Amino acid sequence: MLPPSISPVTIDLPGLIALRHRLSGTSRPPASSLAAGQGTYRTRFRGRGMEFAEVRAYEPGDDVRSIDWRVTARRGKVHTKLFHEERERPVLLVVDYRRPMFFATRGRFKAVQASRLAALLAWQALGNGDRVGGVLFSEEDHRELRPKSGKGGVLQLLRQMVENPAWQRPPRRPFEPRQRLGATLQRLHRVARPGSRILLLSDFAQWDPEVEKELTLLGRHCELTLVHCYDPLEAQLPPAGTYRVSDGATDVTIASDDAANHRRYREGFAAFRRQLEDFSLQHRCRYLGLQTGDDPLGLLQPGTRGGL
Repeated sequence: MLPPSISPVTIDLPGLIALRHRLSGTSRPPASSLAAGQGTYRTRFRGRGMEFAEVRAYEPGDDVRSIDWRVTARRGKVHTKLFHEERERPVLLVVDYRRPMFFATRGRFKAVQASRLAALLAWQALGNGDRVGGVLFSEEDHRELRPKSGKGGVLQLLRQMVENPAWQRPPRRPFEPRQRLGATLQRLHRVARPGSRILLLSDFAQWDPEVEKELTLLGRHCELTLVHCYDPLEAQLPPAGTYRVSDGATDVTIASDDAANHRRYREGFAAFRRQLEDFSLQHRCRYLGLQTGDDPLGLLQPGTRGGL
């Protein structure tokens, strides 16, 4: 059961600010996790905001663009440069406010879950000494917030989340995407500096080859995490019965008493999730699942399987 003070269908600034106090019960994760503390980051990425650290023998998986050819020629063995990231690492929280995110059969809207997790991550980044920025996108709006230091960067993000026009949409308007997800990610390159940590919170509707292309490009220079927000109904049909659903314009009746339909529906979602997981594995980024009924704080607990 949700606490009565938390709305399942909207967000407010006091609620997002109050989430800062929920972090007090979480201990600092190890440096290798996404929540690593200030001054502990190491990276193989090269670009602005990087400080040269040392040269060592090349190892499988190192970025070939960082090979030090002078040392390699002198020693007769391939060597690569290592870099330290700047102390105030840019953290970009990319939140999907398209219409499919405003859905849930239990817990909270996917958009509410994504917003609350984004707020928790923003407060955590502040505690780690990082700079916080973000990208908020929907069918009607696209907002880019350059990473800023201090509490002002977090509050800037939270205010823009609460004031996003997606929360004031007329009810029952059908989903009419005006911009593909891939096009939105293409614009993300403008604010994502090399070495940034990017956390994309979405249900990944419109996942296609263009999305994979843009994420691949981002992942070459940034640390990328995909947070998949979904409702249990998207993963599995409800118990046997007949259910009427609508997108505001078209009504559809779903009969869930057919075992074959149950299986096909479940397998369809499982295949989509595997696609996201396989992409993440192949491109050395992280995949995390967040259901509408979960407590977002659980993803920040160190030692939790799949946690941030």
